[in-house]
Amino acid sequence: MKIGSKIFIAGRYGLVGSAIERVLRRNGYANIIGLSSKELDLRKEEETKRYLEQERPEYVILAAARVGGIMANTEMPVDFLLDNLRIQNNVIAASQACGVKKLLFLASSCIYPRLCPQPMKEEYLLSGKLEPTNEGYALAKIAGLKLCEYMKRQYHADFISVMPCNLYGIEDNFHPEYSHVIPALIRRFHLAKVQQLPQVTIWGTGRARREVMYSDDLADACLFLLKNDYSEGQFINIGIGMDYTIREIAEKIRDVVGYPGEMVFDTSRPDGMPQKVLDVSRIRQMGWHPRVSLEEGLRQTYRYYTEKVYPKEQTAQNQKKGV
Repeated sequence: MKIGSKIFIAGRYGLVGSAIERVLRRNGYANIIGLSSKELDLRKEEETKRYLEQERPEYVILAAARVGGIMANTEMPVDFLLDNLRIQNNVIAASQACGVKKLLFLASSCIYPRLCPQPMKEEYLLSGKLEPTNEGYALAKIAGLKLCEYMKRQYHADFISVMPCNLYGIEDNFHPEYSHVIPALIRRFHLAKVQQLPQVTIWGTGRARREVMYSDDLADACLFLLKNDYSEGQFINIGIGMDYTIREIAEKIRDVVGYPGEMVFDTSRPDGMPQKVLDVSRIRQMGWHPRVSLEEGLRQTYRYYTEKVYPKEQTAQNQKKGV
């Protein structure tokens, strides 16, 4: 991939897309395009195709997706299935029709079977039943992986896919009900600290295990694969290769936030998959390694929340109260 190559980031302003743009720009890639979902609705086939025909990017990074935590996936499985299928199908098909040189599709480790052997190797995909709490999202992402694989087989398109572990970082979603575990806990601990609450309630037993990676590390791995012209038909895992219990993650977030109160686990709430840790031996053998520790990543994310997100939340609340 040349420095001047035109790169379309679908989902440019989300958690993953924004991280990819930051890493690309730090490495000298400046010819980057992409619109917000309000400006370009990738769920609409003709709109998506027209944009790609007009812009003619050489590279497409498909980071756009409808994402959310356990509650969102459980309450809106139709939305997660249909929206993600539409986005993926439209971008991948239009990229092939417009002669895109290379496409990189981002999946998610939550699409591995619920009781998958650990660590999860690439060949374990579709070897068992999916986790019920995110089945709609998982089915869509599996379809995206397979569509890229079939595009390569039928049309010889250089479309590759990556399977990242759970991600967090700048531009994450801190919605009080529909966010993933790390942004949800950052928000919860911060509000408890500000309001001087005696305890914070956390969903589940705290024993479920998760592999979590700072979003800029994923972006760095994607650039590594593009610069090294990775072109294999099989997707590749990207992660840190180790996991933590939800309790351990919550304790680290509590320390970063500086919250002095108690943690209480609501065992009536679901844990989701019992464990998720990726086998990252393939990308490690290629020479890529993550750089950001969990503690540093949490500090960066908490700083982003307090400087960019929390002030907006306060302004919105004051407006609602008429202050």
